[in-house]
This record gives sequence, C-alpha cells and structure tokens, in this order.
Amino acid sequence: QVQLVESGGGLVQPGGSLRLSCAASGSIVSANVMGWYRQAPGKQRELVATVTRGVWTNYADSVKGRFTLSRDNVKNIVNLQMNSLKPEDTAVYYCYGQWIQKNFWGQGTQVTVSS
Repeated sequence: QVQLVESGGGLVQPGGSLRLSCAASGSIVSANVMGWYRQAPGKQRELVATVTRGVWTNYADSVKGRFTLSRDNVKNIVNLQMNSLKPEDTAVYYCYGQWIQKNFWGQGTQVTVSS
C-alpha cells in the first residue's frame, strides 16, 4: 500500500504562485504514472498534470504554460509549481500515483485563489 501526502496548499491572490508537494511512501521511479488532479465545488475531478514512466508529461490545456510538474526521485516527491494563478484554479488538489495498475490518491490540499 502506497501513501501519498500533499502539502503546500493555501490562499493566494490572482496572479500569485503556489508550490504543491506530494511525498510518496513508495518509490516514484517504479510508478507508471504520477501527477495531480483537482476538484472544484460542484464539478468532477479533472486532470491537471501527469508524467508517465518519468518521461511523458501531460498538462490540461487550462494550465499549460502556467503549471510545471517536477519529480525528485531521491526523495520520492512530486511537485506542482503553479504560477499566474486564476480564481478558476480554486479547487482541492489531489496527488495521484499508479503502481502495477493500482491507483492511489492523497487526501487532497485546498488551493484558493481570491483577492
């Protein structure tokens, strides 16, 4: 069983930046997919950014050019750098990982973009 623990959420003004981190209890090098999803109130959970086999990175169109996914394979941490934040980025952000076709989720961290 893999545990994923997010940190770094909070309240930020429009145009600001936040950095989310996800610490995994297992090796992220062996993960098939690592990444981030988000869920806004009244909406379905949606993909934000993922990296497959450490090589192929995929971003939602709404965050391209603003968000950057990175990995620290030694510390088993996946980061999401979020710049130029908009009110529509407000959501609970969930870390996601897939190992041997099993899906794991973090508990979520709230990001609120508001003036």
